[in-house]
Amino acid sequence: MTHQHTIEGVTCSGCVNTVTERLSKLPEITSVEVNKEDKRITLSMTSHVTLDSLQEALGGKESKYQISLSKSEEHDEAKVKSCCSVTPKENHTHKPKFNIPAGKYYCPMYCEGDKMYDKPGDCPVCGMDLVKQPELVVKTQYTCPMHPEVISDTPGNCPKCGMDLVPMQPKDTEEDKTYQQLWHKMKIASLFTIPVFIISMSEMIPNNPLYQIMDLEKRNWVQLILTIPVVFYACWMFFERAWRSIVNWNLNMFTLIGIGTGVAFLFSIAGLVFPDAFPDEFKSHSGTVHLYFEATVVVLTLVLLGQLLEAKAHSKTSGAIKELLKLAPSEATIVVDGVDKRVSIHDIQKGDILRVKPGEKVAVDGTITDGRATIDESMITGEPIPVEKAVADKVSSGTINGTTSFLMVAEKVGAETLLSQIVQMVSDASRSRAPIQNLVDKISRYFVPIVVGISIITFIIWWQFGPDPKLTYALVNAIAVLIIACPCALGLATPMSVMVGVGKGAKLGVLIKNAEAIEKMDKIDVLITDKTGTLTEGKPSVEKVVVQQGDEKEVLGKIAALNQQSEHPLAKAVVAFAMSKAAVLQNVANFESITGKGVKGVVDNEVVLLGNKELLKQEGIQNFETIEKAVVTEQKQGKTVSYIAVNHKVIGYVTITDAIKKTSVEAIQELKHQGVEVIMLTGDNENTAKSVAAELQVSDFKANCLPQDKLEYIKKLQIQGKVVAMAGDGINDAPALAQSDIGIAMGTGTDVAIESAKITLVKGDLVGIVKAKNLSHAVMRNIKQNLFFAFIYNTIGIPLAAGVLFPYFGILLSPMIAALAMSFSSVSVIANALRLRNIKI
Repeated sequence: MTHQHTIEGVTCSGCVNTVTERLSKLPEITSVEVNKEDKRITLSMTSHVTLDSLQEALGGKESKYQISLSKSEEHDEAKVKSCCSVTPKENHTHKPKFNIPAGKYYCPMYCEGDKMYDKPGDCPVCGMDLVKQPELVVKTQYTCPMHPEVISDTPGNCPKCGMDLVPMQPKDTEEDKTYQQLWHKMKIASLFTIPVFIISMSEMIPNNPLYQIMDLEKRNWVQLILTIPVVFYACWMFFERAWRSIVNWNLNMFTLIGIGTGVAFLFSIAGLVFPDAFPDEFKSHSGTVHLYFEATVVVLTLVLLGQLLEAKAHSKTSGAIKELLKLAPSEATIVVDGVDKRVSIHDIQKGDILRVKPGEKVAVDGTITDGRATIDESMITGEPIPVEKAVADKVSSGTINGTTSFLMVAEKVGAETLLSQIVQMVSDASRSRAPIQNLVDKISRYFVPIVVGISIITFIIWWQFGPDPKLTYALVNAIAVLIIACPCALGLATPMSVMVGVGKGAKLGVLIKNAEAIEKMDKIDVLITDKTGTLTEGKPSVEKVVVQQGDEKEVLGKIAALNQQSEHPLAKAVVAFAMSKAAVLQNVANFESITGKGVKGVVDNEVVLLGNKELLKQEGIQNFETIEKAVVTEQKQGKTVSYIAVNHKVIGYVTITDAIKKTSVEAIQELKHQGVEVIMLTGDNENTAKSVAAELQVSDFKANCLPQDKLEYIKKLQIQGKVVAMAGDGINDAPALAQSDIGIAMGTGTDVAIESAKITLVKGDLVGIVKAKNLSHAVMRNIKQNLFFAFIYNTIGIPLAAGVLFPYFGILLSPMIAALAMSFSSVSVIANALRLRNIKI
């Protein structure tokens, strides 16, 4: 079950992480999603948890974080003093986060923001078909191939014939249903439109055989009869949308289509029934009024064709989500008491042992407990080369096993898996709005009234100054102006590109949190990057431990015991080294982690320190020049060195190496080639930082950086007008990631770093930043192409329809040609956006 509540006191990403961590400790809570902008928290739970229990988990009634029942109320705009080190940016305006639940319907142009509907229909603002949010977790059902009426939620045997049940084929998506309905109406419309068009155009054929069958007046009545099914059945929805748009004063494309074709249809009926009421200017040489039944049905049918093609294209824009959903297998093999049992993935629990056979997809996230494997992770990381896995290595859902079999323990299931998180992030980001969309919205707001005004002016000018028959020319050109204008091409230009671009990024292992990140990533001037885990492999190893006083193995046991309390990669390296040397780890008291400096604690009644020179200075330790010379020598070789101090006396040091990623140099050079400064900010010492910076050829570097130093450095660059991206993977990077214009987290890093970032690189490789930069550039270029096409189309098309070329070249644009152009304008925008699926990044 899922509940939404109001949460107060959450002011930054650090607060989000704190609330998430505290509530996740409750055994009933399976997932926590905090939206600090809307002061909303969404909790998924196995059983109901009372508000009092939730508040107690947050620290009780005296806690800064207060949770209450969700209700509509005015948000208190008073500033809440933050308890965290993340400083919000000045003049920051929060963008709405569209959170459409699965199975709900929304407008693809986001006319009403995050407003959603329970049933399919039309957007009341723009009139477009509402789109269904895909089901992000698909429940597989099983049926018997011999008895399709047998349906089960779990695999097994048919109760009637005993055959194995097989997974049911997925039902048609909402886009498919919409397409089928439109296709049916298109066939009806075409069936009646083609005869009307032939009858109308037959007047141009010499010795027309139709003249022998019926006279002109009878042919006009036949056109009316054939037009009725097109107007009142196949295309009646256009008039309904037009009427709603006028009543609600949400003028849109269907307003123009409804007015234009409606006027032509009613004029034709009046001309057919009451010909004597019209002046001679409206009549042909035979005395009948010029009728526009063919213009009405052809225009409506062409608009319907445009809607049909648009529905087909819409299904492709969300194809990335559908393809990601297909990666998850429907079944898995669970090992119970040594016996293999086939179950639905929805029945897998944490701690279950699974057997993954050759060629199978990994069902959930977990760790290999027995065997080896070659895993194809290309669908998650975008890298085509399979990865070797052994015992204790992590595997992710959706990845494909090679030719061996292995056992794994399930650690993350359901919505917690990496694949589920990727699907959710892609879904959320594809519905977000880019800042450039705000300009489009302002223009679209005035577009339809301006077009109607131009149409009226066109009618007046042709009526007053046009050639005979003046009123006929005035009516035809005014209708053409209404029909050729297409505000939907403007409205679709941005969201279609964003949706396809985000999906493309997911395939490349680049997860984009929202559309704003795409736009800003294209503009970055500076990339700030951490060293450990970002530029380096993030798998440090102890090269040696030098102890000048005392027993080396005993000292190693003390510092390893101290580091057991820390999650830092360097700490893990020390513990691993001590275990390999069979050192004895003792109990630790008064442990303390000093961010950016090291660790401290009491081991065997002795105060033990392990850290950098800044830690020693903080503790008032001096006179370690002899050891310092050896340390500096190591540091100049690009190694990280930590001092060992016992009872305020330096007795040795630990040398740790962390190999630079092979791709880091190539990625940095490519970014510099694109005009991006690459600056390394690291908590490591000056000598080590200088060595690494020289090898990587970064633009600049700064050593001995604490989290606050990184934060202040980014602020200074932003004051200078720079657009700054920050790449990091640790908790100490979270403040800088939040402050930067674009935070880029390594997917191999900590959850808080990922939470603070706008872009996450699944593989945790700097090459991913190059991909993100190239992708953002391609998406923004695609958006600009769409906007240019939409603007230039309307800028040229409307004057042409108004007849500006007639005085010079005698050229007029008929309403039918205008309808054809209008219909394909929206389709062209979507087709251009779909090109992003095939670009090479």
